Amino acid sequence: MEMDERKIKILQAIINDYIMTAEPVGSRTIAKKYDLGISSATIRNEMADLEDMGYLEQPHSSAGRRPSNKGYRLYVDKLMKIPKLTPEEEYIIKNQILANALFEVNTIIKQATALLSGLTNLTSIVKTPSVSKSYIKYVQLLNIDSNNILFVIITDSGIIKNNVVRAGKNVSSDILATLSNILNARLKNLNCEQINLEVINNLKKDLEGYEDIFNAIIPVLYESLSSDDNGEIYMEGATNIFNYPEYKDIEKARGFLSLLDNKDKISGLLNSSSNISIKIGTESFIEGAEECSVVSAVYNVKDRPVGEIGVIGPTRMPYSKVISVLANVVRELNFILTNIYYDDK
Repeated sequence: MEMDERKIKILQAIINDYIMTAEPVGSRTIAKKYDLGISSATIRNEMADLEDMGYLEQPHSSAGRRPSNKGYRLYVDKLMKIPKLTPEEEYIIKNQILANALFEVNTIIKQATALLSGLTNLTSIVKTPSVSKSYIKYVQLLNIDSNNILFVIITDSGIIKNNVVRAGKNVSSDILATLSNILNARLKNLNCEQINLEVINNLKKDLEGYEDIFNAIIPVLYESLSSDDNGEIYMEGATNIFNYPEYKDIEKARGFLSLLDNKDKISGLLNSSSNISIKIGTESFIEGAEECSVVSAVYNVKDRPVGEIGVIGPTRMPYSKVISVLANVVRELNFILTNIYYDDK
Protein backbone atom coordinates (compact mmCIF):
# COMPACT_ATOMS: atom_id res chain seq x y z
CA MET A 1 0.00 0.00 0.00
CA GLU A 2 1.49 3.34 -1.08
CA MET A 3 1.34 6.72 0.64
CA ASP A 4 0.00 8.74 -2.30
CA GLU A 5 -0.81 12.44 -2.46
CA ARG A 6 -4.48 11.96 -1.56
CA LYS A 7 -3.64 10.02 1.58
CA ILE A 8 -1.09 12.69 2.55
CA LYS A 9 -3.68 15.47 2.22
CA ILE A 10 -6.19 13.52 4.30
CA LEU A 11 -3.61 12.73 6.98
CA GLN A 12 -2.52 16.37 7.09
CA ALA A 13 -6.12 17.52 7.49
CA ILE A 14 -6.78 14.99 10.27
CA ILE A 15 -3.66 16.00 12.20
CA ASN A 16 -4.37 19.73 11.85
CA ASP A 17 -7.96 19.21 13.00
CA TYR A 18 -7.01 16.95 15.91
CA ILE A 19 -4.34 19.37 17.13
CA MET A 20 -6.96 22.15 17.17
CA THR A 21 -9.87 20.23 18.71
CA ALA A 22 -8.46 17.24 20.63
CA GLU A 23 -11.46 15.31 19.25
CA PRO A 24 -11.10 12.17 17.09
CA VAL A 25 -11.77 13.12 13.48
CA GLY A 26 -14.38 11.48 11.25
CA SER A 27 -14.63 11.38 7.48
CA ARG A 28 -17.62 13.75 7.44
CA THR A 29 -15.66 16.37 9.35
CA ILE A 30 -12.85 16.23 6.81
CA ALA A 31 -15.29 16.37 3.89
CA LYS A 32 -17.09 19.43 5.32
CA LYS A 33 -14.14 21.45 6.65
CA TYR A 34 -11.49 20.73 4.04
CA ASP A 35 -12.00 21.16 0.33
CA LEU A 36 -10.34 17.95 -0.84
CA GLY A 37 -12.72 17.35 -3.76
CA ILE A 38 -13.61 13.79 -2.70
CA SER A 39 -16.61 12.19 -1.01
CA SER A 40 -16.98 11.27 2.64
CA ALA A 41 -17.04 7.58 1.68
CA THR A 42 -13.75 7.86 -0.20
CA ILE A 43 -12.18 9.69 2.76
CA ARG A 44 -13.44 6.92 5.07
CA ASN A 45 -11.76 4.26 2.93
CA GLU A 46 -8.49 6.22 2.83
CA MET A 47 -8.62 6.67 6.60
CA ALA A 48 -8.98 2.91 7.00
CA ASP A 49 -5.89 2.46 4.82
CA LEU A 50 -3.97 5.06 6.86
CA GLU A 51 -4.91 3.16 10.01
CA ASP A 52 -3.68 -0.11 8.49
CA MET A 53 -0.42 1.64 7.57
CA GLY A 54 0.03 2.79 11.19
CA TYR A 55 -0.46 6.54 10.68
CA LEU A 56 -3.85 6.72 12.42
CA GLU A 57 -5.43 4.98 15.37
CA GLN A 58 -9.02 4.63 16.53
CA PRO A 59 -9.94 5.23 20.18
CA HIS A 60 -12.23 2.53 21.55
CA SER A 61 -15.17 4.84 22.24
CA SER A 62 -15.08 6.85 19.02
CA ALA A 63 -15.91 6.39 15.36
CA GLY A 64 -13.30 8.99 14.50
CA ARG A 65 -9.55 8.60 14.30
CA ARG A 66 -6.54 10.41 15.67
CA PRO A 67 -2.88 10.49 14.63
CA SER A 68 -0.49 7.84 15.91
CA ASN A 69 3.08 8.66 16.85
CA LYS A 70 4.06 7.44 13.38
CA GLY A 71 1.55 9.87 11.89
CA TYR A 72 2.93 12.77 13.91
CA ARG A 73 6.46 11.83 12.85
CA LEU A 74 5.56 12.00 9.16
CA TYR A 75 3.78 15.29 9.83
CA VAL A 76 6.72 17.03 11.51
CA ASP A 77 9.27 15.62 9.05
CA LYS A 78 7.46 16.21 5.78
CA LEU A 79 4.07 17.92 6.02
CA MET A 80 3.93 20.82 8.45
CA LYS A 81 4.75 24.39 7.48
CA ILE A 82 6.58 26.59 9.98
CA PRO A 83 4.65 29.87 10.41
CA LYS A 84 6.30 33.25 10.78
CA LEU A 85 5.69 34.82 14.18
CA THR A 86 3.62 37.97 14.40
CA PRO A 87 5.53 41.27 14.72
CA GLU A 88 4.20 41.50 18.29
CA GLU A 89 5.57 38.07 19.21
CA GLU A 90 8.97 38.86 17.66
CA TYR A 91 9.05 42.15 19.57
CA ILE A 92 8.21 40.44 22.88
CA ILE A 93 10.96 37.83 22.43
CA LYS A 94 13.63 40.31 21.42
CA ASN A 95 12.86 42.91 24.08
CA GLN A 96 12.17 40.67 27.05
CA ILE A 97 15.43 38.76 26.58
CA LEU A 98 17.35 41.98 25.87
CA ALA A 99 15.91 43.55 29.04
CA ASN A 100 17.80 40.95 31.09
CA ALA A 101 21.10 41.25 29.19
CA LEU A 102 22.99 42.83 32.08
CA PHE A 103 22.03 40.13 34.57
CA GLU A 104 23.86 36.91 35.39
CA VAL A 105 23.48 34.18 32.78
CA ASN A 106 21.05 32.07 34.85
CA THR A 107 18.69 35.05 35.09
CA ILE A 108 18.78 35.49 31.31
CA ILE A 109 18.10 31.78 30.76
CA LYS A 110 15.25 31.70 33.31
CA GLN A 111 13.60 34.65 31.57
CA ALA A 112 13.93 32.92 28.20
CA THR A 113 12.31 29.81 29.72
CA ALA A 114 9.38 31.79 31.13
CA LEU A 115 8.95 33.52 27.77
CA LEU A 116 8.92 30.20 25.92
CA SER A 117 6.25 28.81 28.24
CA GLY A 118 4.10 31.92 27.92
CA LEU A 119 4.19 31.98 24.13
CA THR A 120 3.56 28.24 23.64
CA ASN A 121 1.19 27.62 26.57
CA LEU A 122 3.26 24.53 27.40
CA THR A 123 5.74 23.54 30.09
CA SER A 124 9.20 24.85 29.22
CA ILE A 125 12.40 23.30 30.52
CA VAL A 126 16.03 24.37 30.33
CA LYS A 127 19.39 22.91 31.25
CA THR A 128 21.89 25.58 32.32
CA PRO A 129 25.56 25.48 31.31
CA SER A 130 27.80 22.96 33.06
CA VAL A 131 30.85 24.40 34.81
CA SER A 132 32.92 21.31 34.04
CA LYS A 133 32.46 21.93 30.30
CA SER A 134 33.18 25.65 30.51
CA TYR A 135 36.34 27.63 29.85
CA ILE A 136 37.82 30.29 32.11
CA LYS A 137 37.07 33.78 30.86
CA TYR A 138 38.36 35.85 33.76
CA VAL A 139 39.64 35.44 37.31
CA GLN A 140 40.14 38.07 39.99
CA LEU A 141 41.50 38.29 43.53
CA LEU A 142 39.85 40.85 45.82
CA ASN A 143 40.57 41.90 49.39
CA ILE A 144 37.98 41.05 52.02
CA ASP A 145 40.03 41.68 55.17
CA SER A 146 43.58 41.21 56.44
CA ASN A 147 43.36 37.41 56.31
CA ASN A 148 40.87 36.59 53.58
CA ILE A 149 40.70 37.03 49.80
CA LEU A 150 37.75 36.61 47.47
CA PHE A 151 38.73 34.42 44.50
CA VAL A 152 36.30 35.04 41.61
CA ILE A 153 36.14 32.75 38.56
CA ILE A 154 33.98 33.66 35.55
CA THR A 155 33.53 31.16 32.71
CA ASP A 156 32.73 31.73 29.05
CA SER A 157 29.28 30.28 29.62
CA GLY A 158 28.48 32.86 32.27
CA ILE A 159 28.97 30.77 35.39
CA ILE A 160 30.39 32.78 38.29
CA LYS A 161 32.15 31.07 41.20
CA ASN A 162 32.98 33.07 44.31
CA ASN A 163 35.32 31.48 46.86
CA VAL A 164 36.84 32.86 50.04
CA VAL A 165 40.46 31.76 50.60
CA ARG A 166 42.81 32.50 53.50
CA ALA A 167 45.78 34.61 52.47
CA GLY A 168 47.90 34.03 55.54
CA LYS A 169 49.08 37.65 55.41
CA ASN A 170 47.80 41.06 54.47
CA VAL A 171 48.14 41.70 50.71
CA SER A 172 47.44 45.08 49.15
CA SER A 173 44.84 45.58 46.44
CA ASP A 174 47.57 46.62 43.99
CA ILE A 175 49.44 43.36 44.48
CA LEU A 176 46.22 41.36 44.17
CA ALA A 177 45.53 43.15 40.86
CA THR A 178 49.01 42.13 39.64
CA LEU A 179 48.49 38.54 40.77
CA SER A 180 45.09 38.52 39.04
CA ASN A 181 46.76 39.56 35.78
CA ILE A 182 49.27 36.70 36.15
CA LEU A 183 46.45 34.20 36.75
CA ASN A 184 44.52 35.46 33.72
CA ALA A 185 47.58 35.21 31.49
CA ARG A 186 48.00 31.54 32.43
CA LEU A 187 44.39 30.39 32.85
CA LYS A 188 42.22 32.29 30.38
CA ASN A 189 40.48 30.06 27.79
CA LEU A 190 41.43 26.85 29.62
CA ASN A 191 39.00 24.29 31.00
CA CYS A 192 39.62 21.94 33.90
CA GLU A 193 41.24 19.21 31.79
CA GLN A 194 43.69 21.67 30.26
CA ILE A 195 44.98 22.93 33.61
CA ASN A 196 47.73 20.31 33.76
CA LEU A 197 50.95 19.98 35.75
CA GLU A 198 52.83 22.24 33.34
CA VAL A 199 50.30 25.05 33.82
CA ILE A 200 50.40 24.63 37.60
CA ASN A 201 54.22 24.66 37.71
CA ASN A 202 54.35 27.80 35.59
CA LEU A 203 51.83 29.46 37.88
CA LYS A 204 53.88 28.49 40.90
CA LYS A 205 56.96 30.16 39.38
CA ASP A 206 54.97 33.26 38.45
CA LEU A 207 53.58 33.56 42.00
CA GLU A 208 56.95 33.16 43.71
CA GLY A 209 56.89 34.93 47.06
CA TYR A 210 53.14 34.40 47.36
CA GLU A 211 53.16 30.66 48.03
CA ASP A 212 50.39 30.99 50.63
CA ILE A 213 48.04 32.43 48.02
CA PHE A 214 49.10 29.85 45.42
CA ASN A 215 48.53 26.97 47.85
CA ALA A 216 45.13 28.39 48.81
CA ILE A 217 43.71 29.02 45.34
CA ILE A 218 44.81 25.90 43.42
CA PRO A 219 42.54 23.43 45.29
CA VAL A 220 39.68 25.92 45.04
CA LEU A 221 40.30 26.32 41.30
CA TYR A 222 40.13 22.57 40.70
CA GLU A 223 37.10 22.14 42.93
CA SER A 224 35.24 24.95 41.15
CA LEU A 225 35.97 23.68 37.64
CA SER A 226 35.85 19.91 38.12
CA SER A 227 32.41 19.91 39.65
CA ASP A 228 30.56 16.94 38.18
CA ASP A 229 27.37 18.91 37.74
CA ASN A 230 25.63 18.69 34.38
CA GLY A 231 23.93 22.04 34.80
CA GLU A 232 20.75 22.82 36.67
CA ILE A 233 17.24 22.12 35.38
CA TYR A 234 14.68 24.92 35.48
CA MET A 235 11.09 24.78 34.30
CA GLU A 236 8.16 27.13 33.86
CA GLY A 237 4.46 26.58 33.26
CA ALA A 238 4.01 23.13 34.77
CA THR A 239 0.31 23.85 35.36
CA ASN A 240 -0.22 24.66 31.66
CA ILE A 241 -0.97 20.98 31.10
CA PHE A 242 -4.34 21.49 32.78
CA ASN A 243 -5.38 23.54 29.74
CA TYR A 244 -5.23 20.36 27.66
CA PRO A 245 -8.15 17.88 27.72
CA GLU A 246 -5.67 14.99 27.74
CA TYR A 247 -4.74 15.84 31.32
CA LYS A 248 -8.20 16.23 32.81
CA ASP A 249 -7.73 12.63 33.91
CA ILE A 250 -6.21 13.08 37.37
CA GLU A 251 -4.00 9.99 37.12
CA LYS A 252 -2.58 11.13 33.80
CA ALA A 253 -1.94 14.62 35.19
CA ARG A 254 -0.28 13.16 38.27
CA GLY A 255 1.97 11.02 36.06
CA PHE A 256 3.02 14.07 34.04
CA LEU A 257 3.82 16.11 37.15
CA SER A 258 5.77 13.16 38.56
CA LEU A 259 7.81 13.08 35.33
CA LEU A 260 8.58 16.79 35.69
CA ASP A 261 9.75 16.16 39.24
CA ASN A 262 12.38 13.66 38.06
CA LYS A 263 15.36 15.82 37.02
CA ASP A 264 17.29 12.86 35.58
CA LYS A 265 14.43 11.98 33.25
CA ILE A 266 13.93 15.60 32.23
CA SER A 267 17.64 15.92 31.52
CA GLY A 268 17.40 12.81 29.33
CA LEU A 269 14.45 14.29 27.43
CA LEU A 270 16.44 17.46 26.74
CA ASN A 271 19.51 15.60 25.54
CA SER A 272 19.89 17.02 22.05
CA SER A 273 22.74 17.48 19.61
CA SER A 274 20.83 19.32 16.89
CA ASN A 275 19.49 22.81 16.42
CA ILE A 276 15.89 21.62 16.77
CA SER A 277 15.09 18.15 18.12
CA ILE A 278 11.58 16.66 18.17
CA LYS A 279 10.93 13.53 20.23
CA ILE A 280 7.43 12.08 19.92
CA GLY A 281 6.03 9.63 22.46
CA THR A 282 8.14 6.51 22.86
CA GLU A 283 10.99 7.98 20.76
CA SER A 284 12.44 9.46 23.94
CA PHE A 285 12.87 6.01 25.57
CA ILE A 286 12.05 7.66 28.91
CA GLU A 287 9.62 5.85 31.20
CA GLY A 288 6.60 8.02 31.92
CA ALA A 289 7.03 10.13 28.78
CA GLU A 290 5.36 7.71 26.37
CA GLU A 291 2.44 10.07 25.72
CA CYS A 292 4.50 13.26 25.63
CA SER A 293 6.41 15.11 22.95
CA VAL A 294 9.50 17.23 23.54
CA VAL A 295 10.71 19.95 21.20
CA SER A 296 14.14 21.21 22.22
CA ALA A 297 17.21 23.00 20.93
CA VAL A 298 20.75 23.72 22.01
CA TYR A 299 21.80 27.28 22.82
CA ASN A 300 25.31 28.53 22.23
CA VAL A 301 28.04 30.87 23.32
CA LYS A 302 30.22 31.73 20.33
CA ASP A 303 28.90 28.73 18.38
CA ARG A 304 29.77 26.37 21.25
CA PRO A 305 26.75 24.48 22.65
CA VAL A 306 26.42 25.14 26.38
CA GLY A 307 22.88 24.04 27.26
CA GLU A 308 19.46 22.94 26.05
CA ILE A 309 16.04 24.56 26.16
CA GLY A 310 12.67 23.23 25.06
CA VAL A 311 9.03 22.45 25.79
CA ILE A 312 7.22 19.30 26.85
CA GLY A 313 3.55 18.55 26.40
CA PRO A 314 1.05 16.12 24.89
CA THR A 315 1.83 14.54 21.54
CA ARG A 316 -1.08 16.66 20.30
CA MET A 317 0.92 19.87 20.51
CA PRO A 318 0.99 22.61 17.83
CA TYR A 319 4.41 21.57 16.55
CA SER A 320 4.79 24.21 13.86
CA LYS A 321 4.04 27.12 16.22
CA VAL A 322 6.23 25.65 18.97
CA ILE A 323 9.18 25.25 16.60
CA SER A 324 8.79 28.81 15.33
CA VAL A 325 8.71 30.26 18.86
CA LEU A 326 11.61 28.09 20.06
CA ALA A 327 13.80 28.98 17.07
CA ASN A 328 13.26 32.70 17.70
CA VAL A 329 13.89 32.44 21.45
CA VAL A 330 17.11 30.47 20.90
CA ARG A 331 18.33 32.92 18.26
CA GLU A 332 17.90 35.88 20.62
CA LEU A 333 19.37 33.94 23.54
CA ASN A 334 22.45 33.06 21.49
CA PHE A 335 22.84 36.69 20.45
CA ILE A 336 22.67 37.97 24.01
CA LEU A 337 25.03 35.35 25.46
CA THR A 338 27.59 35.78 22.68
CA ASN A 339 27.52 39.40 21.59
CA ILE A 340 26.48 41.33 24.65
CA TYR A 341 27.19 39.48 27.87
CA TYR A 342 30.31 37.58 26.85
CA ASP A 343 31.83 39.55 24.03
CA ASP A 344 35.63 39.79 24.21
CA LYS A 345 36.03 42.89 22.07
